[in-house]
Amino acid sequence: MSASRSETTDPRGPDEPEPDHESDSGAGAGAGADGGGGAERDGAGADLLAALLDGMDAALCAFDAHGVITHWNREAERILGWSAEEAVGRQGFAGWAVRTADADEVQARLMAVMDTPGRQVDEFALLRKDGGRVLIRTQSSGMRGADGKPAGVYSAFSEVHEQIDLERSIALSEALFDDASWGVVLVDVDLRPTVVNGYAARALGSGRGSVLGRPLGELVVQGVEELEAALHHVLAEGAPKSAAELWVSVHAPDGERRRCWRSGFLRLASPLAEEPVPLGVGWMFQDVTESKLAAQEADRLRFRSSQLYRAGRAAAECEDPMEAATVYLDFALAGFADHALIDLVAEERQDGAAAPVRLVRVAETPSGGGSGPSMTVETGGIPVRYMTGHPALQAMDRNGAVRASAPGASAASAGAGAGSAASAGAAQGAVSSPAWATARQWPPDSVHALCTVLRSRGRSLGVVTFLRGASRAAFERPDAVYAEDVTIRVAAALDLSGALSD
Repeated sequence: MSASRSETTDPRGPDEPEPDHESDSGAGAGAGADGGGGAERDGAGADLLAALLDGMDAALCAFDAHGVITHWNREAERILGWSAEEAVGRQGFAGWAVRTADADEVQARLMAVMDTPGRQVDEFALLRKDGGRVLIRTQSSGMRGADGKPAGVYSAFSEVHEQIDLERSIALSEALFDDASWGVVLVDVDLRPTVVNGYAARALGSGRGSVLGRPLGELVVQGVEELEAALHHVLAEGAPKSAAELWVSVHAPDGERRRCWRSGFLRLASPLAEEPVPLGVGWMFQDVTESKLAAQEADRLRFRSSQLYRAGRAAAECEDPMEAATVYLDFALAGFADHALIDLVAEERQDGAAAPVRLVRVAETPSGGGSGPSMTVETGGIPVRYMTGHPALQAMDRNGAVRASAPGASAASAGAGAGSAASAGAAQGAVSSPAWATARQWPPDSVHALCTVLRSRGRSLGVVTFLRGASRAAFERPDAVYAEDVTIRVAAALDLSGALSD
């Protein structure tokens, strides 16, 4: 139990100080030692003061003007091992809590603060009851009596390593929220940011102050559902075992940006509660978009090179060159497109009159909702009814690749990013336009098209058209390069087929 002599030395205690301090110091010490004197004069006030002192997280001791210990709480007992009954009433620390050689210096430094304003920080090596030594850091202040004269000193102390741990924690928090090289966001239980560092504010496209208290749905355009689900999981179950990669879209001066954030989460709980009470979530993340896109591109190139190699091996075993051409298409479609068409230039008119380019369908993939290998088409030489300005005809005129997308689909896919994230974004933004595809003689579920010219021996033999549905992103320049590489191989096989049939 704590002991108290506040009635004689502590001007902030519940009792008025007695005018004759010296005559009461012994009585106060005795009352503090046996716990009865203060209770007889003001039991409720003494009990309240004792409870407050014992509930402090820091160790506390107090001295009267003569250096006699008047207060000693439970934390001081825990650190040094001396109980209140053993400490209160002693003259300083000499002979029990400090070495005799150091006693005078320690006492002088503690009592010197009684005559100076403000607080004084010192470090002392004190003795534990078991004989061990412990280095403590004290914050001492002088006390004044009702008459304004020095009445004593109170000192709060803790072990130095605990204080250093606290200072390290504070320094770490300030460093994280000052200029860390990754984003740090503290989110409350309502999933609203309460603290945001500079990196995170820039990543969210806003200022540090304007982010606070706003719903995440106002900061993240796409991907907020996945982010909120992760935060809810951390609040309920705790931190995940490893980092998570989240694809999101955020506001930017030039529009929306698709970003990949490698995120880690920590559940924050109050250290003051008996049972863990969640205060929110600590969310730390880094923008790894560039590295993810580079890795996806490398994987894509590796896969496409492997497909071309396998297609070449399979086509080499085909006796029919037309079959070899369709084999190339089948291998190229994997992970690249949903449909493929081969249109060859129709035979020239016998009268030699000039005429627009006419294309005849010779091979296609199943378009009735099924899947399967490419198959040849028997059209009897009837040209496909392509409208003026059709992408396939444009490709023939330009002698190069032409990309096209249904209205509204290209814009939705452009901001979707790449890889799996691009597919997800395109699926949300792009809507299939059957009328647009049907008017161009393509399968109704087509949304994006890429037409490339079949070139062999200096001639344009026709056009290969690759088609994607709404679940895929629009074709980009790297896709056109790959399609042209495939088309070269298909053109060689078709040229051989034409030569053999002549």
